[in-house]
Amino acid sequence: MDRAQKQEMVTLLNSIFADAGTVVVAHYSGLSVAQMNDLRRQMGDVDAKVKVIKNRLAKLALEGTPCSGISDLFSGPTAIAYSEDPVAAAKAAVSFAKENDKLVILGGAMGETVLDKDGVEALAKTPSLDELRAKLVGMINTPATRIAGVVQAPAGQLARVLSAYAAKDEAA
Repeated sequence: MDRAQKQEMVTLLNSIFADAGTVVVAHYSGLSVAQMNDLRRQMGDVDAKVKVIKNRLAKLALEGTPCSGISDLFSGPTAIAYSEDPVAAAKAAVSFAKENDKLVILGGAMGETVLDKDGVEALAKTPSLDELRAKLVGMINTPATRIAGVVQAPAGQLARVLSAYAAKDEAA
């Protein structure tokens, strides 16, 4: 990489660290190209991205960003997974790491909060934003359904009583 390319990379990484909801840092030593492509595909499925980066450039890019506390994680063959959704990158990275022991999660950051490996795993267990929205809609919808059932119940009972009286009159 020449100097201009390095400066462009630092600018790109700086914007990633500044704008991402979550950044997960991992070592990828020993992953094959096919496995890396599979990781990228899984990340793409949840609107997250993974990028292999140079540690020195990452440390330069971290300066002045909310994620600056994770600079000590950048040593060795390092890759970052990031997404705007605070849960997506962590969930995909932890899922892939369970299947492939060569991806070792070191930690990460969610905004200004520095996460260790356990923090990233705990974040991965949290429901995603879409799942939370679905639960909220379900909770809002359930009382409305119950109210409709309660309101309809007396009318149904009245109809059954009238039907019983009509059947009794016909029989007599």
